[in-house]
Amino acid sequence: MSRATRSSFEDVPPESFDEDEREAEAEIPALDDAPEIDFDIDHGAVKVGTEIIRRFWSTLPSSPGVYRMFDHKGDVLYVGKAKNLKARVGSYARGQAHSNRIARMIAQTAAMEFVTTATETEALLLEANLIKQLKPRFNVLMRDDKSFPYILLTSDGPAPQIVKHRGARRRKGNYYGPFANVWAVNRTVNALQRAFLLRTCSDSYYENRTRPCLLFQIKRCSGPCTGEISSDDYVALSDNARAFLSGKSNAVKDRMREEMQAASENLEFERAARFRDRISALSAIQGTQGVNTQGVEEADVFALDEQAGQFCIEVFFFRNFQNWGNRAYFPKADRSMSAEEVLASFISQFYDDKPAPRVVLVSHAVEDAELVAAALSSRVDHRVEIHLPQRGERKNLVDYAKRNAKEALGRRLADTASQGKLLTALGQTLGLEKPPRRVEVYDNSHISGTNAVGGMIVAGPTGFMKTHYRTFNIKSEELTPGDDFGMMREVLTRRFKRLAKEAPRAAKEAEGAPATDPDAAPDEPETFPAWPDLVLIDGGAGQLEAVRGVLAEIGVTDVPLVGIAKGRDRDAGRETFFLPGRPPFKLPPRDPVLYFVQRLRDEAHRFAIGTHRARRKREMTKNPLDEIAGIGPTRKRALLHHFGTVKAIERAALEDLAKAPGVNAATARAVYDFFHANA
Repeated sequence: MSRATRSSFEDVPPESFDEDEREAEAEIPALDDAPEIDFDIDHGAVKVGTEIIRRFWSTLPSSPGVYRMFDHKGDVLYVGKAKNLKARVGSYARGQAHSNRIARMIAQTAAMEFVTTATETEALLLEANLIKQLKPRFNVLMRDDKSFPYILLTSDGPAPQIVKHRGARRRKGNYYGPFANVWAVNRTVNALQRAFLLRTCSDSYYENRTRPCLLFQIKRCSGPCTGEISSDDYVALSDNARAFLSGKSNAVKDRMREEMQAASENLEFERAARFRDRISALSAIQGTQGVNTQGVEEADVFALDEQAGQFCIEVFFFRNFQNWGNRAYFPKADRSMSAEEVLASFISQFYDDKPAPRVVLVSHAVEDAELVAAALSSRVDHRVEIHLPQRGERKNLVDYAKRNAKEALGRRLADTASQGKLLTALGQTLGLEKPPRRVEVYDNSHISGTNAVGGMIVAGPTGFMKTHYRTFNIKSEELTPGDDFGMMREVLTRRFKRLAKEAPRAAKEAEGAPATDPDAAPDEPETFPAWPDLVLIDGGAGQLEAVRGVLAEIGVTDVPLVGIAKGRDRDAGRETFFLPGRPPFKLPPRDPVLYFVQRLRDEAHRFAIGTHRARRKREMTKNPLDEIAGIGPTRKRALLHHFGTVKAIERAALEDLAKAPGVNAATARAVYDFFHANA
């Protein structure tokens, strides 16, 4: 076999398993005696796959673990967990009572690997981790597993700071979340700034202030950096913010109302007005939550909807009796899978890298709910409950999430249908043999040749495929500043050379493998083509010829190319289309295809400009100390705090550098040599 089993086999007494599991371990019938599988697939391939699985099954232990199934290329087909590996894998080797999906999976299996675990809970956690990492085609896949943003109220700096946070929680402080998106975090942080006047600046900026910044002037910060507020009063503000974010919002607002009333009675009307504005800011946070709860302090709500063989799972986040937003997910799952299966697998993957709340509300009964809850509880310091509510406020929340899931999936299906029609019309307009499934659009951005970048955006049947976007930092030193032709040549050369290396077209054509899986959803990651069916270039005949020459040198001659030149005065609607072997042409001003192409071009323009601006900003704010080996954030902060500016550090003598707190002789020498290398 191409892969060997990897397992620490341990015998487990038969009495430790249920009667059903011992029955599953009964002798598997010979293949010749097994009933024939009546599916529209290659029966011979199913028998071969079953025989391969039988060979692995014969040496498996009766213990919990995780198994992986591989095809002949070594790609992972499926990852599964089992309380009893021998019984679970044996179910595949019986050659009967399989769904079409399982039969296809067995037919493609060429090898298996196994990992035993101490408990079924550990197997479930490992399974979720491997699915997210390997993305097997026959598993339920989350698709979008980006980390969620949080609000962080620090406790390790000179004064508490409120910031948005994403990623590992290494910094000391209180974390509040998760929030559904960055927009919800920004809105909440802005309101908290107005309500509690907490700083958002970095520690290095804070420590080097000699007078209050603009945020103090517009009443978004209390100015602790320059002593505009006492340390005790600022700590009180941060404590109020923690209380509000911890769910004690009404108590905080009541205290503010009392202080506003007292200030008004003492004729301190300006102070009373400040409290009024702060109360208004807190009310704005609570008033834009959409769904408010009275009895649900901490919960995540998962609601699933299925239409046309596709699934949508809407997730709502409730913390401290507040709704902190929602997000729709569209997991990849075979249409033959039940809603319960999809929801159980999705929840396991969802909490693979984030803590679960005390309560998880679901719209469908989750398979192995107790096992999933135990696995989630093992990763946090509290008990997690998975609950399918039948009545009351919790049921109302689930119903509300289900309505949102149904609407989100309906919009997605409508958008997909519209996108498909536009791609078909685009293919007909450009004379393509079939509608393009992958459209790549390229654009450059620079200012007089500085910080030049190239951008590639990708559109497909479901719209913009942002996970496929790419940026290219222009590296060639031989280019004349502002040479757009040369930049485009470099971008296309790098793109298609790498593509030809990673996904050679000749190899695929020789294999005769189908481009898509007929049973797969149209936007599955593995079925989305790696090679473009159409390339759009922002430019006219000159740009098009430059691109043709580049692709011809690489040996790529069958990718359709189209140049789009802006009209007079760069007005939208007057674009001219350039195709090899055809005279230039324009489309009618109200042609939907023209609007579609404009959207593609504008998205490429937006992406390229945004990337260029981000790079330019990094260059402008770049600190020379970042380029010195051994100088991390702590030593950089110590040097800046001691000398004040980078210029002062550059002029400092070696002896003075060595006297800075936290700087040893070796570091002082490295800093001195860096600034005096050419002296």
